[in-house]
Amino acid sequence: MIQLERVTKRYGTFTALHETDLHVRRGELFGFLGPNGAGKTTTIRMVTGVLRPTAGQVRIAGTDMVVDPIRAKRHIGYIPDRPALYEKLTGGEFLRFVSGLWGRNGLRIERRIDELLDLFGLEEWKNALVETYSHGMRQKLLICSALVHSPDLIVVDEPMIGLDPRAARMMKELLRAFADDGGTVFLTTHTLEVAEALCDRIAILTGGRISAMGTLDELRHQAAAGEADLEAIFLKLTGSEQAQEIVAALRESDAA
Repeated sequence: MIQLERVTKRYGTFTALHETDLHVRRGELFGFLGPNGAGKTTTIRMVTGVLRPTAGQVRIAGTDMVVDPIRAKRHIGYIPDRPALYEKLTGGEFLRFVSGLWGRNGLRIERRIDELLDLFGLEEWKNALVETYSHGMRQKLLICSALVHSPDLIVVDEPMIGLDPRAARMMKELLRAFADDGGTVFLTTHTLEVAEALCDRIAILTGGRISAMGTLDELRHQAAAGEADLEAIFLKLTGSEQAQEIVAALRESDAA
């Protein structure tokens, strides 16, 4: 579903992503992890067609994102970490607007809108202006907008931000069910417990390069991490163990 072939992205003399190869299969819930500044956001923006790669190819469902971006983007539903919505539209109007961008309207879309709003407890707010929504409600509406045109691929950046516990659990179940039903999820998060619980495979990005990729067991093998959990593997691969050692040393110093 997602194919990156020797993809590089430069900003002037700075290289944010170095000749990266990445294949994400249909029906897979794929985690894309890394510390701040590793190149995750740059990669997501190229996958969704917001940025063009400096070199290499990005293909979505076999379509080159640069050659035919409209066709490639039809497959994608994008859920960013910060909701950016048209506040002077109602929730229902916003979802109709998004549907219209993909040439979809009519009774079938109205039913789809009602189903999604009901799923996230927003049915009573369908005709209320978005400016009256709380942050959590806006995040839920954004999730609805990513799903309203029935995409094959969902790209999710920090999916649980702003969601209450019930909605967060529903979101995890929805992503898992979407992948189990043949859809593809490309997920980035700093909540490693979520990635460990949900993802079929995981790539860890460090300094614009993939340092490890595979199932949890494969990551353990690549990191020589025994039976460690994802957090320990992540810290080892990204060099964050040093910070832990410093904190431990400080604690020992205080104790002395």
